[in-house]
Amino acid sequence: MHKKIVLTGGGTAGHITPNIALLPRLAKEDYEVFYIGSYEGMEKRLLADFDIPYYGIATGKFRRYFDLKNFTDPFRVMKGFSEARKILKQIQPDVVFSKGGFVTVPVVRAAASLKIPCVIHESDMTPGLANKICIPAAKRVCCNFPETMRTLPAEKAVLTGSPIREELLKGDKEAAYKLCGFDSSKPVLMVIGGSLGSAAINQAVREALPRLLEDFQVVHICGKDKIDNLLLNTRSYKQFEYLKGELKDVFAMADVVVSRAGANAICELLALKKPNLLIPLSAGASRGDQILNARSFEAQGFSVVIDEDYLSPNLLTEKVQELYFTRQTYINAMGKSQQTNAISTIVRLLEEVIEENQRRP
Repeated sequence: MHKKIVLTGGGTAGHITPNIALLPRLAKEDYEVFYIGSYEGMEKRLLADFDIPYYGIATGKFRRYFDLKNFTDPFRVMKGFSEARKILKQIQPDVVFSKGGFVTVPVVRAAASLKIPCVIHESDMTPGLANKICIPAAKRVCCNFPETMRTLPAEKAVLTGSPIREELLKGDKEAAYKLCGFDSSKPVLMVIGGSLGSAAINQAVREALPRLLEDFQVVHICGKDKIDNLLLNTRSYKQFEYLKGELKDVFAMADVVVSRAGANAICELLALKKPNLLIPLSAGASRGDQILNARSFEAQGFSVVIDEDYLSPNLLTEKVQELYFTRQTYINAMGKSQQTNAISTIVRLLEEVIEENQRRP
């Protein structure tokens, strides 16, 4: 049966790429897909590559601190609510799937007012403010971490993991060897510091290079404008600002990975079963969610963790070597995880809430 779904989420890539990861399966399951985001947010740019009707609405941010915009943003949210309601009445979707970010609040609340069921997804260990406002209106709440289940209403919470783009699982190791000028004589260490790169990780890796290169070939995705030109001709060390289509190949080639601990990044490492060393953003630079994410993965036996405050070239080298020699332990633990089949689980939940809604008198 032909079904309609509205996807929503925006503000950061972490609120958008999981929605994009769902698209191939939704098409296969015969869903007609629509997207509601902000007028000119990152989500509009990222969705431009896909043939999906996109609707922009007004959005305001909810802040826990004083800002003059706190006086005007509630009116923008109210405007967004009436715009979302009008769009939803026009589309008449069977279900809404929300990935978080402030744009989702008016959409989820408008859907609930029209009795359209919503499934929402929380990536981090503790729900962000936007999702906290949406949870009461949702039929199901998906999450990435066992610990999050305790903070959610028991009748709504489902441990799903995060939807991962299926092409990431189809990398070509040989293509990556060619791209980087590497071979199979030494294992490969991949370093990735989030979409903007990480100055702290970049510096520690470059200072540790002489020791790391004794045992590894190093591919370093260092972020926009962060390539070190003095190291361009260093043998067995390859730098990229970022990778798009080739990322899957480099992942396939990597034996171990050093990464930030954003929810999407670590869920990709879990799905790919890549032994990893996580260096979460410090609490001073974020709301501390990466630290909680990393500690959960460490507790589940998926990751080694270094606090950024203690990061040094020596500690980094020691931990990478230790990780490589015990890598099979981490691969085995990740193989037993229930969080690696997110797309199938989420699509099943969508079907469930649609059926429940149709049975409602």
